[in-house]
Amino acid sequence: MKIINLVENESGDSGCEAAHGLSFYVETENHKFLFDSSPSEVLIRNAKTLGVDLTAVDTVILSHGHYDHSGGILPFVELNPQAKIYMQHNAGGEYYAFDGQDKGFRYIGIDKKILSLPQVQFLKGDTKIDDELQVFTVDQRAYPLPSTNKRLRELCNDQYIQDEFHHEQNLLLTAGGKKILFCGCAHNGILNVMETLERKFGPASLPDLVIGGFHLMKRTEFSEADTAEVTEIANRLKSYKAHFATCHCTGLPVFNQMKEIMGDQLTYVRSGDEVIVE
Repeated sequence: MKIINLVENESGDSGCEAAHGLSFYVETENHKFLFDSSPSEVLIRNAKTLGVDLTAVDTVILSHGHYDHSGGILPFVELNPQAKIYMQHNAGGEYYAFDGQDKGFRYIGIDKKILSLPQVQFLKGDTKIDDELQVFTVDQRAYPLPSTNKRLRELCNDQYIQDEFHHEQNLLLTAGGKKILFCGCAHNGILNVMETLERKFGPASLPDLVIGGFHLMKRTEFSEADTAEVTEIANRLKSYKAHFATCHCTGLPVFNQMKEIMGDQLTYVRSGDEVIVE
């Protein structure tokens, strides 16, 4: 099995570019797939730098309907028009970020051209693609949502309402004797993602490795409440046996805080880094 972080916010030692977004390339016995596609054609450039053949990819799984995860799809399909692209049926909604009173609301959804691609498969909730790939959504929440979600909205009936992230999906990969959980941003909360996985599929489904962002980074200084939120999440994640490889919207300051609690159980993966599966 091979897992490579093609694109994320920080660059590693591979010569790959950094960009605000996320894309993983994964090789298993049965698949060569992408989990998310980065914000742009940086996906293509980094794949070339790493010698990853995107024309051999058979599957793309989009975690949710934001540009920084979907922006590489149109450049990708120019190279590879055969791969199936899986997203939730409402991933093409009107999703916005509130950038403050001066700047207002900014569209952060996917390019609508993607929705008419013939290779796109729209899913409704949990879907078993095959024996390796199980997509699932968070249907109920035992823990609070990340406080950083507050500025993320959906335009509905001319109102910017709170985005409930029903368009978000996660992937449980079962391959090579391991279970690996991929989450793009965990907008539903990484603790809720973990709880949902166990509740829906049983304790045996709990992963050996969790890969993805936790959406805890902020543009402003952290308050005491923010620090307490991160501490609570890190302590609860520490109770799992999984290793956590995080990136993107977790942010390095949050990673460093969580690392103090989780130690070797937590690593950060940058653009071009390979994730070691042990």
